Amino acid sequence: MTEGNSFSGQPVVDVRNACIFQEHQVVLEDVHFSIAQGEFVYLVGRTGSGKSSLMRTLYADLPLRIGEMDVAGYAIKKISRSKVPYLRRKMGIIFQDFQLFADRTVDENLNFVMRATGWKERARMKKRLVEVLMQVGLGSAGTKLPHQLSGGEQQRVAIARSLINKPILLVADEPTGNLDPSVSEGILSLFQEINQQGTTVLMATHSHEFVRNYPARVLKCEHGRLLDSQREDFELNSTY
Repeated sequence: MTEGNSFSGQPVVDVRNACIFQEHQVVLEDVHFSIAQGEFVYLVGRTGSGKSSLMRTLYADLPLRIGEMDVAGYAIKKISRSKVPYLRRKMGIIFQDFQLFADRTVDENLNFVMRATGWKERARMKKRLVEVLMQVGLGSAGTKLPHQLSGGEQQRVAIARSLINKPILLVADEPTGNLDPSVSEGILSLFQEINQQGTTVLMATHSHEFVRNYPARVLKCEHGRLLDSQREDFELNSTY
C-alpha cells in the first residue's frame, strides 16, 4: 500500500510520557510504548482499566493532555480538528457494536464511507467495494440489510468498511465482545490474515483463549499503568 511505505522503519504508534484521561480522571499514567509496522498486538485489562480511553486517544476522539503520541505520522497532541479525518483515513476503527446503518444495504453502508472520505469515481468505488467484501468473505452480501446478516457477518461488514482506505493501522475495540466463541475465532483469524498482509493491528479483548491460543505481544492496563509483554513479565491469566 502506497501510504504505508513511508512508515517503513518508523513506528506506526509511538507514545511517550502520556497520561490518558477519561473525562477529568486520569486512567493511565506514564504510558510508554511503540508499535512497529506489521505488528499484531493485544490490549487487555479489566473493564474500566483504560483500554477504550487509550484507543480513543489514539484516533483523536479524546484529547491528549499530557505526553506525546504519534499515530500514522500525526502528532496527536497538536492535531487540528481539520486534520483528524486524514488521520482516520490511515486507520481502520472497529467497534463491538458494528455501527452499521440499519436501513441501508451492505453496499450502501460502504458507499457512504467512500463518499465521506472523498471517493468520487463510481468505477473505482465499485471495484474497491467488491475487493473489501471479498477480503472479509462476504462477496455476495452487498444487497442485504444488516438485520439479514448474523452478528459475525455484520462484524465482517464493519471490518470491510474499515479497510476501504487501505489503512496502515487497524484499531479494534472488543470486536468479538458480542459474538459467540466459534464466530469470534473466525473474526480473529480474519484480523490475523489482514495483519499478515502488512496492516498493523491493535485489538482490545477480554478473551483469555485468544491470548493463550494465538500468542502475540500484549499490552495490559492494570492499576493505572500500561504493562508491555515486550519489556516485562506479567500474569496473563488473571481476570481481565
